[in-house]
Amino acid sequence: MEEIGLSLDTVWMLLAAMLVFWMQPGFALCEAGFTRSKNTANILMKNFVDFMFGSLLFFFIGFGFMFGSDGAGFIGAPNWGDLSFFKSDLPVEGFIIFQTVFCATAATIVSGAMAERTKFSMYLVYSAVISLVIYPVEGHWTWGGGWLGSDAADGFMMQTFGTVFHDFAGSAIVHSVGGVLALIGAMALGPRLGKYGKDGKSRAIPGHNLTMAALGVFILWLGWFGFNPGSQLAASGEVNRVAISHVFLTTNLAAVAGGVATMFVTWFKYGKPSLSLTLNGILAGLVGITAGCDVVSPVGAVIIGLVCGVVLVYAIEFIDHKLHIDDPVGASSVHGVCGILGTLMTGLLSTSEGLFYGHGWGFIGAQSFGILAIDLWAAVCGFILFYAIKKIHGLRVESRVEEEGLDVYEHGENCYN
Repeated sequence: MEEIGLSLDTVWMLLAAMLVFWMQPGFALCEAGFTRSKNTANILMKNFVDFMFGSLLFFFIGFGFMFGSDGAGFIGAPNWGDLSFFKSDLPVEGFIIFQTVFCATAATIVSGAMAERTKFSMYLVYSAVISLVIYPVEGHWTWGGGWLGSDAADGFMMQTFGTVFHDFAGSAIVHSVGGVLALIGAMALGPRLGKYGKDGKSRAIPGHNLTMAALGVFILWLGWFGFNPGSQLAASGEVNRVAISHVFLTTNLAAVAGGVATMFVTWFKYGKPSLSLTLNGILAGLVGITAGCDVVSPVGAVIIGLVCGVVLVYAIEFIDHKLHIDDPVGASSVHGVCGILGTLMTGLLSTSEGLFYGHGWGFIGAQSFGILAIDLWAAVCGFILFYAIKKIHGLRVESRVEEEGLDVYEHGENCYN
């Protein structure tokens, strides 16, 4: 029975990894649909590159940085492709595949905010740095046994807050990091040509295919059922069966609540229920629930989804209209703002440690400190990375290339002939 249970857990982990990998075409279609047809081949190419480069770099070096020797709680040791250091009941080959698809997701988030005006060669550079350094280091702090996730009695978090930072599947570790990097990358690039007029007002640049974007969101929604429940990494035994079922339910409830909230907010605010914003509202709910999907109740999941769906609309408007940062797909709002919000709300709504359940301020303090540390790391690294590229080589394509489309100039072919 033990052997059968281990086999079942392995198959579950690999199936979840397949679902998370399936999020890559979801991101590709969503991003392509929300942008203009002249840049579609470029966007699709970037989504392939994220996974190709990310898989190689994470296998040879990043996996060791994330799960290697403790390194005083800051960073592990590079593994150079050697997986023998990692000890687990589950096969290490399956575990690294599961972690690889998460790493690729963090890198992919950034491409949407920087779409339609980034040099492809420089995209390769910053995508590689995210997969190689930025994501594995903060991942080591949390999932790799580092200082934010260590429950040792003499550890910093236990001594300061009496508990540790909790991010079950990556609201902070994956999504908020991707969202922060997306915001800084878009800020370094500057807005697309024609986005802001001389009067400073934002002008809409509609995407070319909302059908494609909608299909992408459906695929992402399906992939999230691997992203969140799969993070349990086990399906055998009563506890694990209950856990993955609970996470399935909370994940779906937050998604639908986010979509409903955004639909009604846009209906009241703009006079029409917006499809494009509702699609992002669904993703906002999914991002928000990812941190606490295992510890919040189904009602708590609905609350998280509703709050994220409402906040999303105003976050997109604020970043676009007030900050004048051009994010074509709303990645910084969906993944950044809602990733932070979901992480903090876990501190309030966790049934076992949450403030609203009478467990005091320790857990919300740990969640606040953890998200601040993780996103500060991402912001500093992103600022150095993007502005160094901009200064040394240039991050943005020439205006003629942007006007006529990146497909022909960057790849020598059109997506649509």
